Amino acid sequence: APLRESGGRLVQTGDSLKISCKASSPFHNYVMAWFRQPPGKEREFVAYIDALEHLIVYSDSVKGRFTISRDNGKDTLYLQMDSLKPEDTAVYFCAACTRSCQDFTKEQSNYGYWGQGTQVTVST
Repeated sequence: APLRESGGRLVQTGDSLKISCKASSPFHNYVMAWFRQPPGKEREFVAYIDALEHLIVYSDSVKGRFTISRDNGKDTLYLQMDSLKPEDTAVYFCAACTRSCQDFTKEQSNYGYWGQGTQVTVST
């Protein structure tokens, strides 16, 4: 399910932004997740959603501010980001789980499909 993110841009502290991830083929059976890579740091887990939206998990750093969702009819994954902070600045990647997906996982090696990333920059 090749993936392509979009919607990243420069915003101000406290702003909201919604980024998208479009799959080129039906992705309704895939567990999906968002990861991000801040400048000079390793890529990290942000949010997880299972195929039927029965289980959603967030990292502690974004809990209460970010919302992951999906529209299986449009083969699109979303990340609504509110109350953005400068430390949210990163390249954001969507990923589809292809291994050990029956339970929650944030292990990046379990995600076999990745997008190219979209840059989100939060200025002070």
